[in-house]
Amino acid sequence: MSDITHGPETPPNAADGRRDEGAETPHTFGFETRAVHAGQRPDPYTGASALPIYQTSAFVFEDTEAAAAYFNLQEYGNIYTRIMNPTVAAFEERIACLEGGIGAVAFGSGLAAQAAIFFTLLQPGDHVVASQAIYGGTIAQFKNTLSKLSVEFTFVNPDDPDAWRGAVRENTKAFFAETIGNPGGNILDLRTVADIAAEHQLPLIVDNTFATPYLCRPIEWGASIVVHSATKYIDGHGTSIGGVVVDSGGFNWSNGRYPSVADPSPAYHGLRFHETFGMYGFLMKLRAEVLRDLGAPLSPFHAFLYTLGLETLPVRMERHVQNAQGVARFLAAHPQVERVRYAGLEDNPYWPLAQRYLPKGAGAVFSFDLKGGRIAGQRFIEALHLWRHLANVGDTKSLVIHPASSTHRQLSEEDLQAAGVGLGTIRLSVGLETLDDLLWDLEHGLRAARTATASAGV
Repeated sequence: MSDITHGPETPPNAADGRRDEGAETPHTFGFETRAVHAGQRPDPYTGASALPIYQTSAFVFEDTEAAAAYFNLQEYGNIYTRIMNPTVAAFEERIACLEGGIGAVAFGSGLAAQAAIFFTLLQPGDHVVASQAIYGGTIAQFKNTLSKLSVEFTFVNPDDPDAWRGAVRENTKAFFAETIGNPGGNILDLRTVADIAAEHQLPLIVDNTFATPYLCRPIEWGASIVVHSATKYIDGHGTSIGGVVVDSGGFNWSNGRYPSVADPSPAYHGLRFHETFGMYGFLMKLRAEVLRDLGAPLSPFHAFLYTLGLETLPVRMERHVQNAQGVARFLAAHPQVERVRYAGLEDNPYWPLAQRYLPKGAGAVFSFDLKGGRIAGQRFIEALHLWRHLANVGDTKSLVIHPASSTHRQLSEEDLQAAGVGLGTIRLSVGLETLDDLLWDLEHGLRAARTATASAGV
């Protein structure tokens, strides 16, 4: 455990980093402090200040009784890195602290983390209501992979509360949405959707990748579970693939609707996870059964990189948002641009929701529509110098992609329209470069797009 958590604590001693046991007034540490310190103490054996990388596949047991207790979940300890690892545990505690959850479980990718949530909660024949304005890979996972397990999904307009209510069935087990929709940029009305989920005793699962806990913490607005693709802003440098699930600890898994968490588990001789572990029941099931059996752990080295990424997350997000604001205003005033979908602009329909849920900024990933459709989009991307054309976001470098022909290529025309993706839609991930340089490069691409559309007579 760390000296610093998300709750009230006594202040650390300035000299040695320990709490002042004589202090009388509790102190709540700020986000930036927790981003640097949560989940980690200096190594007690070597004094190392940086987080050690425990690059090992397995751990030696104290004795046979200890091994039996670990395998029976009677004691909590390291067995095998596929299930848990001290370096990974430090990252899990830090991100849970920043999101305001009770704990977290990390995975080898964001999509693996997302799938694991549903493997933990659902049974064949169950139903989930999901926003239609989400990442194309998520839609593909829901429609093509989870549907093979006889799980059905209904996709709704996330802006319509009645659509969420109207889609609920007797066998509905969860709501799923993104804080900032990909790539449409819609902002979820978190409190409203969370309240609707609560009315039906359902957990709201929120993908908070684009917002990060620095800009928004969905648990504070009623979300039960938060999931991240740690590959994006948590990493921050485009080096590592990973994902993580954070549990609020506030949902009642014994309400009669979640036998996979509340009923006896055949994998552990009839153990009832929620009854045995209380608020940690979902996380224990997620780790001890699903992570173990799916075999998609986060590597210790990637966890080490993610803890470093979290240390600079507040500073990076401030600059990301600042640059994104400047880029969005530039594009909104350009004659070659039809529309900019960025909630940080005052005339955007999601501006009021962004002010409520993302007061520090509406993120740095958004899309815009070029005049001239596909031809204009291709020429625009090909003419850029600084902006890198690749399928990722959340990097220090500015990135660009044409969703209809890449990230959302597997979607039908109807699905593309529902997700807010047109033939001329360009998605930007605004990085940390000098703003004037980014605008210079965008102008270069826009001139190329204008020349291409004029030549094609569009």
